[in-house]
Amino acid sequence: MRIALGLSYSGTGYEGWQSQLSGNTVQDQLEKALVKFTGSPLRTLCAGRTDAGVHALMQVVHFDTGLKRDLSSWVRGVNAFLPRDIAVQWAHDVPDDFHCRGSAISRRYAYVLLESPVRPSVEVGRVGWVYRDMDEAAIRAAAAQLIGEHDFSSFRAAQCQAKSPVKTIARIDVSRQGPYWRFEFEANAFLHHMIRNIMGCLVAVGQGTQAAGWIAEVIAARNRDAAAPTFSPDGLYFLGPRYEAHYGLPDRTSAYDWLP
Repeated sequence: MRIALGLSYSGTGYEGWQSQLSGNTVQDQLEKALVKFTGSPLRTLCAGRTDAGVHALMQVVHFDTGLKRDLSSWVRGVNAFLPRDIAVQWAHDVPDDFHCRGSAISRRYAYVLLESPVRPSVEVGRVGWVYRDMDEAAIRAAAAQLIGEHDFSSFRAAQCQAKSPVKTIARIDVSRQGPYWRFEFEANAFLHHMIRNIMGCLVAVGQGTQAAGWIAEVIAARNRDAAAPTFSPDGLYFLGPRYEAHYGLPDRTSAYDWLP
């Protein structure tokens, strides 16, 4: 049988999602917990690999097992063996044709940014930071140019393994609560470092070092050197994928209400 899990984690103390020889990744911690819970090794696949320092509110993973347990047991049992900063939020039976990555119809991320003359303290590692004021109207005008299907080569990391740089961004929502900005992105898929590279450009526009129309020039260049430097991973959250309704998987977790 195939099981899907919804997983949340703080990425601050880990070397990203994907298993490494160090054992200090989210995948390594999850698979260790699964071994302790089931008594046998299980290999997991995820909906979207996150980099070191990047958080997730609803990472979705799946694995195949012959072990039958109540769905609530998969949550409580696996959580008993996970570190405090990783938690299974839900578990669901899924059909054999379900694939956490291949079945996703879109993916969502949020970036939380603190605009303050003083660096973050209690929220360190959980927000990006700028110390200069930003122009919201300019940011919105710049973000609007990214909507739709584009060749996002200018926002692609050199180590990106995607077959094509052409992706479709369905929406970019920009909101503000006091000094905290929230940027929410949804697309059919994202390139490696794509959002952090977009954030670097949006911050450059917001702070006035580039005009809003510069974004169109960056897109047209199809060259990473045309864009701003890659922004910090600290404020980046994987909100999770969306799937067709017939799979019956949750669309959000309680952590959505915690994030500014």
